[in-house]
Amino acid sequence: MSHLTDLPPWAALLVCGLMLIGAATTLIGSLGLLRLPDFYARLHAPTIATSGGTILLCLASILCFAVLQSRWVFHEVLIIFFVTVTTPVTLMLLGQATLYRDRFEERQGVPRKPKPAPGEE
Repeated sequence: MSHLTDLPPWAALLVCGLMLIGAATTLIGSLGLLRLPDFYARLHAPTIATSGGTILLCLASILCFAVLQSRWVFHEVLIIFFVTVTTPVTLMLLGQATLYRDRFEERQGVPRKPKPAPGEE
């Protein structure tokens, strides 16, 4: 038997709404990984949309268990914190590594590193 039947209707609607929006956002971010043309564009869709979807799913879980058990669940708060902190760092590191590789291989369309003016070194 599930304890979810004890969830009030207002909370059930809110939890369902957050879960559906979070799942749709995560799906859109994942599809962006497949549909976008190059690596630099592909960096943004999964990191931004999937992070937002994960946060919405965690908020739905927090609300559900806060109403059912009358206490806050800190596991989801930690998940939100770590997703929010690690995703931009990972995005930056992947982008910098790819930019370095593309500059080293002298690929077309990649902005070149500006050379310092004389006497600015």
